[in-house]
Amino acid sequence: MAIREQKVAIRGGSGRIDGTLVLPGVLVPGVLFVHGWGGGQQQYIARAREVAALGCACLTFDLGGHAGTQPQRDKVSRESNLYDLLAAYDELAAHPYVDGSAIAVVGSSYGGYLATILTSMRPVSWLALRAPALYIDTGWELPKLQLHQDHDLRAYRRSFVEAVTNRALRACSVFKGDVLLLESEHDDIIPPAVIKSYRAAFTQTRSLTYRCMQGADHGVSNETSQRAYTALLVQWLAEMLPDARGDRASAAAAAPAAPPPGVDAAVENAEPEAPPKA
Repeated sequence: MAIREQKVAIRGGSGRIDGTLVLPGVLVPGVLFVHGWGGGQQQYIARAREVAALGCACLTFDLGGHAGTQPQRDKVSRESNLYDLLAAYDELAAHPYVDGSAIAVVGSSYGGYLATILTSMRPVSWLALRAPALYIDTGWELPKLQLHQDHDLRAYRRSFVEAVTNRALRACSVFKGDVLLLESEHDDIIPPAVIKSYRAAFTQTRSLTYRCMQGADHGVSNETSQRAYTALLVQWLAEMLPDARGDRASAAAAAPAAPPPGVDAAVENAEPEAPPKA
């Protein structure tokens, strides 16, 4: 399948942010990638190319306070970054090649947290979360970095959180699509209690797939973890997306097999995801 890449400019809560649209040549489901705090869209472009080969239009973008808007990092809030995400979603859903009723969102850490809230504001059919972060609801409009000073996030994340007490988890509790939830075995940022809180919150999903990536840290910073993450994501999307096209058999046959160690060049070129102040 021929794949094209198109640079796009998105108007978000932080002003103009840059994105890259990875497109096949037919009307297809859309996949939106949301990076974590301290990361960027470059971490997902290689992964988006692999997913696009399944027959999807993929959009990666830089949240405000990152890449070209990094000087704003001390000022951006969860609110402004959520507006960035909403703007990116609307850009993808409105594209003439994309089936706006068949959108998947892939989020890591802070991006996963924002992605869950997005599901309460926009239609999302499939939600993939890798080590999603969790934050206290108060101080929504404050600079994101200030949360690490004003809130005891370490203590909050070490305890089980009831869905009714947290905006992101409340969104999870009413989400009715399919979910992939990935945990890192050696995550020093997102403890197991956070993953348990998310798993417990997803009570109305069509399906929930949970995997713990053995040997992985929060930023999936080694090549083996990068390869494992991409393989799990691509395999899951290959199973989920044919339902939107009504061609499960043909799509399954066309789906790439998980690459053997040392062969996946796209993963080898992917950057580790930066974990500071997630």
